[in-house]
Amino acid sequence: MTRSASVGILRMDNRIPRIPGDIGNPGTFDFAVTYRRIDGSTNQRVVYERDASLLAPYLEGARELEGEEVSSITTTCGFLAMFQPELASSVRIPVFTSSLLLVPLVHRMIGADRRVGILTADSGALGELHFQAAGWSAADVPIAVRGMQNGPGFRGYIDDRPEVDVELIGREMADAARALVREHPDVGAIVLECTNMAPYAHLVQGAVGLPVFDVQLLAKLVHDATHRGPYGTSR
Repeated sequence: MTRSASVGILRMDNRIPRIPGDIGNPGTFDFAVTYRRIDGSTNQRVVYERDASLLAPYLEGARELEGEEVSSITTTCGFLAMFQPELASSVRIPVFTSSLLLVPLVHRMIGADRRVGILTADSGALGELHFQAAGWSAADVPIAVRGMQNGPGFRGYIDDRPEVDVELIGREMADAARALVREHPDVGAIVLECTNMAPYAHLVQGAVGLPVFDVQLLAKLVHDATHRGPYGTSR
């Protein structure tokens, strides 16, 4: 089957602004994306309650996107890594729920004596459930995690506010990266768990001078992997 040049995105049911760089903003990508909103999929139910009853509508959404002939599927929340095995098994196209899937790869890139830093929306809510569903464990991959739950600006995303202070969040993200590296000098790269963090990735990198990975980069990688063309041509 010939598929469209589109990544399907399972979108949470929230009100936050989708600024350039956010996975919920179609202008973030230089290829077409198709969204499917999962009603009732709120931050509270996904991040804090880990509500297993949401799996069924996510599976339905993934199958609907596959039926629309998208070439791969992702989500708008890294905590949906908890559904990675089931979603990947439900369709016949690649599914990558979270940037957490990148952690083992990043660790191999930077060497066994260095940690992968993870900036997450809420460090108290992230754990082995998500790591193991993404195919690894903190027992095997050295990580250092820092959450943004105490940042007044970033709380706008967590609390699903329709407006956020972008400049304040940028400062908070840079400060969090500096604190992470100060506390763990062996951090060799940073993975942004939260999809809302990508617009601030350049500020994180500017603060600590390390490689910074997120699910938007992963989306571009998978898109290119499913739309190969001869070199020297535009794709």
